[in-house]
Amino acid sequence: MDLIGIWVAAFLTLCIYSFLYRDNPLYRFAEHLFVGISVGYGIVLSIHQGFLPLAWKPFWEAITFKDPSGLWVIIPIAFGLLFFARLSPKHTWLIRYPIAVLIGYGSGIAIPNVLRANIFEQTRGTLQPFGKMTETIAANGDTIPALSTFEIFGAILMVIGVICTLTYFFFSVEHRGPIKGLSKVGIAFLMIGFGSAFGNTVMGRVALLIQRVDFLMFDWIASFGTIFNSIF
Repeated sequence: MDLIGIWVAAFLTLCIYSFLYRDNPLYRFAEHLFVGISVGYGIVLSIHQGFLPLAWKPFWEAITFKDPSGLWVIIPIAFGLLFFARLSPKHTWLIRYPIAVLIGYGSGIAIPNVLRANIFEQTRGTLQPFGKMTETIAANGDTIPALSTFEIFGAILMVIGVICTLTYFFFSVEHRGPIKGLSKVGIAFLMIGFGSAFGNTVMGRVALLIQRVDFLMFDWIASFGTIFNSIF
């Protein structure tokens, strides 16, 4: 089975990389197989980790009088079933209610998390190094060493970059004079950030390529020897 798995993985890897030559049926087969398996896995995962434990089990225990408190799941189940009203042209308007609940509930969860991750934590991360300029004593008595000269320079440079970048996106006043100069510096910081992000993406893809080539050169080619020995 391990040998079959190696050959299947090698075949699909070659199918995917055949797109480097041109679009072909082998590539489309591997692409469709990947999408189909992903969707199927997602459906099975949703059923076993969502529908069965959170909806069906409490509902079944409620109607069999094992745990009557589970009857409350009828409400979300009913709202979820309204999504299928889209299949009926006469009752398609009912889908507005579950969509409204989904968007409202999702926004209520997402907005605080987005504010915390993109604003509060970013502000904290920008200003936190300035609290370590000198040696301090922690609450447990441990000594926190002061930042080095290079770390202080990095903290100051980060603050300058944040201010200049935010100035570039500040459209309440015309970009003239000092504002224009700060926005130009902000553009430079943005280009550096985009470049590093792009470089990180390329490195990730190259690392994936290296891993696949390593698999083909060592695991797959080595399997030829295993097959040869088993036959002869």
